[in-house]
Amino acid sequence: MKEVIADIDRWQAAGRRVAIARVIGVEGSGPRDAGATMVVSEDGEVAGSVSGGCVEGAVVAEALAVLESGTPKVCTFGYSDDAAFAVGLTCGGTVHVLVEPLDW
Repeated sequence: MKEVIADIDRWQAAGRRVAIARVIGVEGSGPRDAGATMVVSEDGEVAGSVSGGCVEGAVVAEALAVLESGTPKVCTFGYSDDAAFAVGLTCGGTVHVLVEPLDW
């Protein structure tokens, strides 16, 4: 979380809406541990990482959708999940990511 604070502050000062995505659980082998954080501004600017690259694009899309709807969502990406495999999660585990709007 520390690595994204400056970006959050900058986006907040500019009046941008922000979504925060956090790894809340990992089953088996995962690219990042629980607590890994990514933030996405409403215009698609990204800071931080929840997967080291393998599902980042899918998480950004989910974050933008959450900003649109205003409704938090838990996203699950796993090796046996065809969608996760398509976005590159090949580490063999399952990653659960909570995506929610950041309420100032």
